[in-house]
Amino acid sequence: MNNLNTLADRYASIKAEIDGLTRLLDEVKAEIKATGMDEIVGERSIVTVTLSEPVRFDATAAKKLLTAEQIAACTKTGELVTTIRVKAVKAPVLA
Repeated sequence: MNNLNTLADRYASIKAEIDGLTRLLDEVKAEIKATGMDEIVGERSIVTVTLSEPVRFDATAAKKLLTAEQIAACTKTGELVTTIRVKAVKAPVLA
């Protein structure tokens, strides 16, 4: 196994661990929200719960109201985004 194979396997292993921890964290978040409390004090930590209502820009609605030139003037290209995906290697089919 070369270094690239090891790198791919390390990535997949760490990602799986993080995904599992994220699921556990989401479960605890749901429990905290279900208490309805604003603050929960533990022996080592204090968890504070706040509510907010985010305001988002509706690009679809704006495109209906603006001309193509106005849309172009307000459009900018973001930074290059790199996406990494992982999947299991399939075992070869033996005949």
